[in-house]
Amino acid sequence: MYNRKYLADLILEKLSSGKIDYKSQFEEPNRVNSCIIEDLLPENIALDIYNAFPSPEEMAQHKSMRENKKIAAQMNLYNPLLEEIVYAVQDPRIVSIVEEITGIRDMVPDEHLYAGGISLMSKGNFLNPHLDNSHDHDRENYRVLNLLYYVTPEWKLENGGNLELWDKGMKNPQRTILSKFNRLVLMITNKSSIHSVSKVVVDGKRCCISNYYFSPVPAEKDAYFHPTSFYGRPEEPIKKVLLKVDSMLRQGIRKILRSGIGKTKHIYKK
Repeated sequence: MYNRKYLADLILEKLSSGKIDYKSQFEEPNRVNSCIIEDLLPENIALDIYNAFPSPEEMAQHKSMRENKKIAAQMNLYNPLLEEIVYAVQDPRIVSIVEEITGIRDMVPDEHLYAGGISLMSKGNFLNPHLDNSHDHDRENYRVLNLLYYVTPEWKLENGGNLELWDKGMKNPQRTILSKFNRLVLMITNKSSIHSVSKVVVDGKRCCISNYYFSPVPAEKDAYFHPTSFYGRPEEPIKKVLLKVDSMLRQGIRKILRSGIGKTKHIYKK
């Protein structure tokens, strides 16, 4: 089996070879800062990672008007290869070169996988437009970067399940990034990085390896705070109102209770 150091070696080589291009992509103005790295790993390894995914029934379900997806962070319950690729992306050398690409300072990965780990979407699953929680669970560091590695072979745009970046807010069309096999996407998380995942409309499973990097320094000039905030899509007027109320309630709760209601279950308990 491939260990995390070997996988990190391969990722480092890939990021180093295209660093100038990735940096240029990420710095493109007037949009959510992001870049795409194609063919992150050799194809056979990416296929092995896909085949290592558990069945949907073995994962936790998040289902509400906000989202419908399968997730997992307790990595020792699954094929060890999944844990190795998750933590390969947390290798200090990878963090360092990603800092060079993004220009975001003092980043640290999250060994406890708060909201990270693996996710799976099948027919009918979706993720409504939202802003990620601005901080870690204890509000000690800012969440500053989302790293999404897609591993489903031959995934097509028309399947749905694709990343959507709302570069100019919810009143303007979104930019769609195909959840293409063996593709890594780096995406800033700040107070304007609204993103979503379109509904999956075919039988099959869209599989993703997720990591977040945090930093004591915000990805903005000024300090800010917000909990995860969801929005209705332009074609969902009723949900838009309901989610606005939902976000206001969540914000109010976090102002009173610093860590929200209870401890999150979506962490890796080692």
